[in-house]
Amino acid sequence: MSQKSAKGAGGGAKAAPKGKKAAASGKKVARLEDEREETLQAVILADSFETRFNPFTLETPRCLLPLANTPLIEYTLEFLAMSGVADIYVYCGAHTAEVEKYLQQSKWYPPTSSASPFNSLEIVKTTAKSVGDALRDLDARDLITGDFLLVHGDLVSNLPIDGALAAHRKRRLADKNAIMTMILRDGGLHGHRGKSNGITPVFVVDPTKDRCIHYEEMHALQANKYVNIDPDLLNEHSEIDIRTDLIDCGIDICTPDVLALWAESFDYEVPRRHFLHGVLKDYELNGKTIHTEIVGDHYAARVFNLQSYESVSKDVLARWTYPLVPDSNLLDNQSYKYESGGLCKENGVILARTCKAGKRTVLGRDTSIGDGSRVVDSIIGRRCVIGKNVSIKDAYIWDDVSIGDGTIIERAIIANEAVIGKDCHLEPGSLISYNVKISNGTNVRAGTRLTRGNRKQEDGTKSDAPSDPSLVGQGGFGHAFEDPDEFSDDESSAFHSNMVYSTAHLNISSESISTVSSEISTSSPTTSRSRLSSFASDDADGGNNENFHHDAVEGLLGTLRENGDFDSAKLEFMGLRLSNNATDQQIRRAIAVAFTKRISQLVENDKLEASKAAAQAFGVSGADRFIKNVAIGDEGLEDDQVDFIYRLQKDLVHRNNGAVILAAISQRLYQMEILEEEAFERWWTECEGLEDEDEGMKKVREKTAVFIEWLRQAESESESGEEDSD
Repeated sequence: MSQKSAKGAGGGAKAAPKGKKAAASGKKVARLEDEREETLQAVILADSFETRFNPFTLETPRCLLPLANTPLIEYTLEFLAMSGVADIYVYCGAHTAEVEKYLQQSKWYPPTSSASPFNSLEIVKTTAKSVGDALRDLDARDLITGDFLLVHGDLVSNLPIDGALAAHRKRRLADKNAIMTMILRDGGLHGHRGKSNGITPVFVVDPTKDRCIHYEEMHALQANKYVNIDPDLLNEHSEIDIRTDLIDCGIDICTPDVLALWAESFDYEVPRRHFLHGVLKDYELNGKTIHTEIVGDHYAARVFNLQSYESVSKDVLARWTYPLVPDSNLLDNQSYKYESGGLCKENGVILARTCKAGKRTVLGRDTSIGDGSRVVDSIIGRRCVIGKNVSIKDAYIWDDVSIGDGTIIERAIIANEAVIGKDCHLEPGSLISYNVKISNGTNVRAGTRLTRGNRKQEDGTKSDAPSDPSLVGQGGFGHAFEDPDEFSDDESSAFHSNMVYSTAHLNISSESISTVSSEISTSSPTTSRSRLSSFASDDADGGNNENFHHDAVEGLLGTLRENGDFDSAKLEFMGLRLSNNATDQQIRRAIAVAFTKRISQLVENDKLEASKAAAQAFGVSGADRFIKNVAIGDEGLEDDQVDFIYRLQKDLVHRNNGAVILAAISQRLYQMEILEEEAFERWWTECEGLEDEDEGMKKVREKTAVFIEWLRQAESESESGEEDSD
């Protein structure tokens, strides 16, 4: 009921008695809350925060790449429109301006399009570099008022959301701790092209409650391929299913509590490997439950890498995604018609009399195909010129591409305005980016990735790169795509950087698999973890060693929560260090995070003053010796002390009352003679000397200024006393 209708309904009524009036008001509020609850919001993670889509996303946002000649985000918006979403917030990891421009010119943008089914479509401008950053930013903006859908801008789905949404709301009314429902697709036990290659998500589910109770990821580089399930879960649940056959659609129905959990754990970066795993492991602490809706009779999939791009394209050609197919003409300027034989083409297509085009093939407007050419199981964009006797199979060719006579193209992607000469051969897995030119008679080897974009240097700068004749032929334009950061973020890049799934480019042998696993696959859970494990972000100067960080932090937290003995915890901690080959920086970081997290919990949950919380944490038996010996080192070097203070500061940036807690910790560690005044003085001086100091880092140390000033005055008085005695 709107405010206007509510006022009209009561306009002629007499004043009710006070008690009845209050009751009526309560009913009115309840009705308004019910109406607000029916208003569904959605958050789109529009561009890549996780895995790259090389080399094409150098120039184009992933959500705007064409899938069956329609930008990916169009499929996502169609799904949200079918789901009855009213308000949408769009976050971009890159190319924000391009995405904003596209959406503002689309039929979906309410301010300029009367045909938009949405009340609002807001492009949120932010500096977020990960999904976690984006959702923490969303929580801070306080835009979400009720249940919302969290999806990615590469979602293709014809799934009706009503059933899953109703089940989610029913669970939430019965238990406020039921905060999220993941929609998963049953992929069957046998091979399915929609399943993720290399990375196998493992969902452990209680089928009696449709509740996910454990999550892990397994991958081909993993030495020991087994799942670590806490024995307590087996005792608590009478029935469990361990599912490796589920396809993660990336559709989550969430309550605002989900955003609160993201905000509380700044080290979460991605939805599954970090957030889901961490929340499930922290169940005893937060009591929040996450549920599943497993579907088998509709289509839903994400185009999150090159291999899924191919698999979803084939699903579109097979019409599994109906009505999200080319002849539905999702864009106003499209004119596709589906013809017998499996050919779908737009107006203006020119086909030579002896060419063969059909059998799950899409042809865009004004494309021409010459005599004797054959196109099968492929998608061709607009204004493409395909010569005579060309063979194209399982290929994805975008707009304005020219292909010379006699060329063979197998299972390749060719971007806009590329030119392929005569008598060329593009072997399976070839990726030809924008404006690349391949000279006549050139053989492009399997898995080759060519671009004309600037080459990224190790220092982060970009520079022009000369064409490589050995790859594009004499007179061609383009060079091999190279990214020095390609395998530095997570293990998924090792499997997903190519179109054709293969581990051959990783040079893996049975003798070296353990070594490769430790170098590349640092973020997948392979070792035993404590029950309350959570994930953390990579340490910029400490290197990637998430397994160690997660297990070390939670092991120390367990000791702090149980008021245990650090002399015993030290043995387990040092074992973790040796098994993970952790650096000194990683050790200090883990210890700092464990103590700041525990002190923060005592301040927030137990309502202790920061000074008392610090005293309690550092007062646990053996804590002082542990920090001195392990975090700082027996030599007590000033460099190590300063680094430890910095680790404390960096972690507290993201915690409530961080500034107050840092001041309390600093004073406590000084009183315990763990950190010396010279270390504090040097840390403070170095921070003040930074011209571009991060605003969060600066703010979190503000309260410590009083302590630093006290140290300086004490030193001054000491020096003055020495002079007087002399």
